[in-house]
Amino acid sequence: MHYQTQSWGSYIPTRTLGDPLERIERLASENAVVIFSISTCCMCHAIKRLFCGMGVNPTVYELDEDPRGKDMEKALMRLLGGSSAVPVVFIGGKLVGAMDRVMASHINGTLVPLLKDAGALWL
Repeated sequence: MHYQTQSWGSYIPTRTLGDPLERIERLASENAVVIFSISTCCMCHAIKRLFCGMGVNPTVYELDEDPRGKDMEKALMRLLGGSSAVPVVFIGGKLVGAMDRVMASHINGTLVPLLKDAGALWL
């Protein structure tokens, strides 16, 4: 797993500082699998373990460790229609959803093809 550990501010052009949704979209498109998480969330831990167990190396953004994480969490809640904000998974730059959607995709067999198409899984 790749954790974003440095301040995200150094990577953001000045014009996008105020728009958390734009920032989410940009970060989500930079890697094959991106998880927006909170470090103390047990469901976030479970989703990270799921991907690692499948041989996928997700990029993880811990919102509680970012100074603008609360704004991003609110934007993720709006994006998901008010449901729980984390974990939120993007594969190939596209929103998969929260824990329930990821697990449903895993159970019904559609998760592996998504990962293969995004170049995150080669099996």
